[in-house]
Amino acid sequence: MRGVRAAVTLGLRCWVAERSGFHRYKGLACRTPPFWLPSGPSFRFMYSRSWSGAEMDVAAVDLRSDTVTKPCAEMRRAMAVAEVGDDVYGEDPTVNEIQRYVAQLLGTEDALFVTSGTMGNLISVMVHCRVRGSEVLVGDESHVLFYEQGSAAQIAGVLPRAVRTLKDGRLDLKDLESKIQHSYPDVHYAQTRLICLENSHNRMGGRVLPLSYMKEVRELADHYRLKIHLDGARLFNAAEALGVEPAEIARFCDSVTLCLSKGLGAPVGSLIGGKAEFIAEARRARKMLGGGMRQAGVLAAAGLVALKRAKENVKLDNQNAKMFAKAVQELASPVCTTDPAVVDSNIVLLTVTAPLSGQDLCDQLSAGNQQAGVVVKALAFSPEIVRLVWHRDVSTEDTLRALEKLKWVLEKYNTGAPRG
Repeated sequence: MRGVRAAVTLGLRCWVAERSGFHRYKGLACRTPPFWLPSGPSFRFMYSRSWSGAEMDVAAVDLRSDTVTKPCAEMRRAMAVAEVGDDVYGEDPTVNEIQRYVAQLLGTEDALFVTSGTMGNLISVMVHCRVRGSEVLVGDESHVLFYEQGSAAQIAGVLPRAVRTLKDGRLDLKDLESKIQHSYPDVHYAQTRLICLENSHNRMGGRVLPLSYMKEVRELADHYRLKIHLDGARLFNAAEALGVEPAEIARFCDSVTLCLSKGLGAPVGSLIGGKAEFIAEARRARKMLGGGMRQAGVLAAAGLVALKRAKENVKLDNQNAKMFAKAVQELASPVCTTDPAVVDSNIVLLTVTAPLSGQDLCDQLSAGNQQAGVVVKALAFSPEIVRLVWHRDVSTEDTLRALEKLKWVLEKYNTGAPRG
């Protein structure tokens, strides 16, 4: 696949066709690429996909989530030849390999392969909060609170107590400290045992917590003898943004979950990292929850491929998201804006204003038509916010397609004139 022959300007409608394995831009070329177009290789040679036929009038770019990725050919081959055994007995060699690999990546004593990040977070809460009626402090915009059905309360008997989340994903430290139940063991109060952090932060637009902040929370937790669990579903995106290894983030936590099936692109699975004693208890909790998967090496094999390709992929995802945000800012639309300065990783939040709404924008982006030439799938977080997430199956060329579709949708709001 050849690189980009020429970058397109924002005032130009372009589309990308693929022939004989390379992408080609059609349209007027400019001598100097826009400042938001990254230099250097912009494709993944092993993950590129082909559209059916020499040219397609309508292509699809799915930015709803990084969970929509499909396993690549290398993953499928690894799954087909994976050596397996009964993992409940600890005899699946491929599962054991991925657990050792992730423990090394995270700098933890051990790791445990589980079905999902939601299961990993729940198990971590259960092990840290062994006494029912304990309390866990979580961000009021956290994935644990918003998207996991209150499983800590439903299943573990643990009370989640919400802490104010700042716009950059940090928990307000003053609010966090004030929510600790200092009056325990008075019989009226639950005992606070755990703090949950999220890095990068989903609902705050992929914001990344600085290491200095992680250190502050660690010091606070140590002062009050609390544990810290990190929801690190997109930990590799956060590490890439900070320019550090994942272990540099995980070292401030007592446990951490890492998702394989988001930006890393594996079909199934997450891992929990922690001390050996913690992981032994987590293994018991996993079995109780029905997470003993027996010959799970076929899934772990795909995860190993994903982990070994993680750095190169999340780097490009973060770059493409930032590029898109800068280009949207250049559009200067009166009804759709974003701030590239707050795009830390692979998520972009678009802010929309009347007469456009979040769902309206998603509907128009996903509408197929010959004029726009592309279907873009996005997710409305609210009437004012639309989320776009970059992942392994979205190339730089796809990003430009999505940008051109957004520009086409917004044109009528820029002029105020209806489009026929």
